[in-house]
Amino acid sequence: MSAEIVFEVRDRVGLIRLNRPEKLNAFTNPMLEDWLRVLDEAEAREDVRCIVITGTGRGFTTGGDVSTMGGGRDNSPRTTKDRIWETIQAVPKRLATMDTPTIAAVNGVATGGGVDVALACDIRVCAASARFAETYARLGLIPGAGGAYFLPRTVGTARALELLWTAEFIDAETAERIGLVNHVYPDESFLDDAMALAGRIAAAAPLSVRYIKRTVYRSLATDMLTSFDLVSSHMTVVRSSEDHVEAVAAFREKRAPEFKGR
Repeated sequence: MSAEIVFEVRDRVGLIRLNRPEKLNAFTNPMLEDWLRVLDEAEAREDVRCIVITGTGRGFTTGGDVSTMGGGRDNSPRTTKDRIWETIQAVPKRLATMDTPTIAAVNGVATGGGVDVALACDIRVCAASARFAETYARLGLIPGAGGAYFLPRTVGTARALELLWTAEFIDAETAERIGLVNHVYPDESFLDDAMALAGRIAAAAPLSVRYIKRTVYRSLATDMLTSFDLVSSHMTVVRSSEDHVEAVAAFREKRAPEFKGR
């Protein structure tokens, strides 16, 4: 794995750092491939119950590296489509479908594919100095990493179209007001605050967290009765788990539960 993706585990939280600060963490293909491998590793590890993604330096990520676009590259329709599907879209697809909760901790500028990747996470938080822009229209492109799917579902269709069409920057306060981020944290305590939020999620019963995530996303795409039916099935699983027994015992004994994820 290259040094452009840094992964560590802190108290059951997997911290992924995008580490190409001289380019504001713009994506390269090898970087995306390493990122995907790290996500797979984090999902498989029993000691990772929540994932935080952040950037090194002044930016979260500016998305695809514009300096590598065009030129002598093969931009035939077939090759371009395959490259987008297999490489550029692989990370947001993985983020959107994994059971482990994910938090995008936006530490600075996020543009284009950087915003899209943040949107693919379950929760977004940002530093007070963060700025966001869906810049595709400035480059004669369309959202390649999920912005056209995730953004309207997060901030509403009309607001999403305005952001996509104008490619204008919004600040952290605006991002919180329109629901793009859950919280804005002070710059000096930003990562600690983001990790504390992840820690509270990681402290919950892992099976409950995973099945809640599945149920919420499935419910957004179906009708009420189908959702209720799904819940009744999932409930039989969590009710029979060791963690549920431990939670009830801890409640009765007035102590903190020790969840095992079983």
